[in-house]
Amino acid sequence: MRITVRELAQRLNCLFEGDGGVEISGVASLEAAGKGDLVFLAKHRFRGQLERTQASAALLPLDEKFDRIPVIRAANAHLAFIRALEMFYKPYRPEPGIHPTAIVSRSAKVARDAAIGPFCSVGDEADIGAEAVIFPLVTIYPRVKIGVQTVIHSGVSIREDVKVGNRVVIHNGVVIGSDGFGYLKTDDGSYLKIPQKGIVIIEDDVEIGANTTIDRAALGETIIRKGAKIDNLVMIAHNVEIGENSILAAQVGIAGSSKVGKNAILSGQVGIADHITVGDNAIIAAKSGVTKDIPANAFVSGSPHLDIRDWRKVWALMPQMYDIVKDFKKLKTRVEELEKKK
Repeated sequence: MRITVRELAQRLNCLFEGDGGVEISGVASLEAAGKGDLVFLAKHRFRGQLERTQASAALLPLDEKFDRIPVIRAANAHLAFIRALEMFYKPYRPEPGIHPTAIVSRSAKVARDAAIGPFCSVGDEADIGAEAVIFPLVTIYPRVKIGVQTVIHSGVSIREDVKVGNRVVIHNGVVIGSDGFGYLKTDDGSYLKIPQKGIVIIEDDVEIGANTTIDRAALGETIIRKGAKIDNLVMIAHNVEIGENSILAAQVGIAGSSKVGKNAILSGQVGIADHITVGDNAIIAAKSGVTKDIPANAFVSGSPHLDIRDWRKVWALMPQMYDIVKDFKKLKTRVEELEKKK
C-alpha cells in the first residue's frame, strides 16, 4: 500500500502540516524507520529519537512542535497511529473453503465463505458463520456455534454447546467449555464429581489469548461479555461472568461463580476467590489476592487486597519494620525495668 500524507490525514480525520504529497508505504518505530515510513511520538521524552528518525512523516500530538518532515496531528496520536497501522497491516487469512483433510460432520452447517484448515474436526450440528477462519488442528465439538468473521487459531478446542459470537479472536491452545472443577466429598472420604451440564457464551468482539481456559458452568452459563480482552494463560472457572470491555492480563485466575463488571482491569497474576463481585471500572494491581467484593471504581492492591492508598502506606513502612521492632523491644524492656522499681 502506498498513500500520500494528505490522503492518510483525510482517512484519519486529522490535520497535516508540510508536504502532503509525500508517499507513505509503511509504519515503523522511531529507531527503525526509513524512507516511506510513518512514525509517532508516544511521549515527549522520546523527542530525541524523533529528531534523529529517518521516517518520511510523523504522527504527533496537537501541541508537539516539529517541522523537519511532514506531520499529521491528532488529539490522540497513539490511537490514530494504530488506525494507520491497520491500513498497512493485514494479518494472514487462508482462502475460503474446507481443506480435504478436515473432518466435518454432514449435519454441520458451514458458511460458503468460511475457511476450515487441515486436520480440523467439526462435530454434529455445529454452525460456522460467514467469513469465519478456522486454522489447522482445531477441534469443534457438536452443537457449537461460531459467529461471523471469527478467527480461531491452531490447537484450540471448543467443547459441546459453546456459543462464540461475531468477530471473536481465539489464539492458539485455548480450551473453551471444559468441565468446571466441581467435586463433593462423600462420607467415605472420596470425591464425587458434580456434573457440569452448563455452557459457555462468548459474546461479540472478544479476544482470548493463547493457552487460556474457560470452563463451562455447572448449571447455567459462563459468560464473557462483549468487547472483553483476555491475555495468555488466564483461568476462568465455571459460572464466572466477565463484563463488557474488561481487561484480564496474563495469569489471572478467577474462581467459580465470581462476577467481574464492565471496564474492569485485572493486572497480571491477580487471583479472585469464588463468589466474589468486582464492580464496574475497578482496577486490581498485579499479584493481588481478592477475598471479598470490590466496589465500582475502586483501585486495590495486595493480598489480601487493600485500597491502593492504604497498600502504598503499608509498603512505605515495610523497609522500616526491622528498626521499628528493635525500638519496640527496647521500649518494652525499659518499661518492664521501670515497673520493677515501683
